[in-house]
Formats: sequence, structure tokens, C-alpha cells
Amino acid sequence: MPNTASASATLTDTFYALADPTRRAIVGALGRGPETVSALAAPFEMALPSFMKHLSVLERCGLIRSDKLGRVRTCELQPRVLGDAEQWLARQREIWEARSDRMVRFVEQRHQEDQHREPGKARKARNSR
Repeated sequence: MPNTASASATLTDTFYALADPTRRAIVGALGRGPETVSALAAPFEMALPSFMKHLSVLERCGLIRSDKLGRVRTCELQPRVLGDAEQWLARQREIWEARSDRMVRFVEQRHQEDQHREPGKARKARNSR
């Protein structure tokens, strides 16, 4: 079982990294396969040092890995970290869907109760809320 504090820190770092549209675009590009830094940087109108800072954030949180062969640096997506974030989101979705389901059941039950009351009393009960 992973340490909750370190898992939380990792998720925080991951969501921080993904909060930036440039970094999300980089992750999206790497989802198609490994790319050189030059190829990744080409679509962005920013200086290479600024772009490298984005790569550094992604690499520090473990979303990507880079290798240098000669003068060429290639980046590759590390799907495990994305999988951890996806699992966290799935757990949150389950919680909220369960809450939503309970709310729907409550509203339907109240509606059924209103339908079974005498017509005048149901109207009066609705108006007193």
C-alpha cells in the first residue's frame, strides 16, 4: 500500500503539471509516441529555454522521461503516473455518482409521496415549502 502522503504529493505534482495548457499539449503529443525536444517545441511560439522549463516540470513529476543520445534529446510519456491520476479521478467520480444517485432516489421518493396525497393537500404541501 503506497504512503498516502507521498501518493498525495505525487497527485498534486501531476495535476499541477497538467494544469498548464502547454504541458497538456506536450503530454498529448507524446501520447502518439516518443518525440525529440525539437519536434515537440516546434508548434509553440516560445524560446527553447522556456519550453525546456515545461519539460522539466513534466519530468520532475514523472509524467515524461527524456534520454539524450549525442545532441538529440528524446522525450517519452510515462503512463503509470497518468494511470494513478486516472484512478484517483475514477474514485472521485464513483463518490459523486453515488451521491447523485441518492439524490435522484430522494427526489423520486418525494415525488411519489406527493402523487399519493390528496390533490388539494399535495398542492398545499408544495406551496408551504
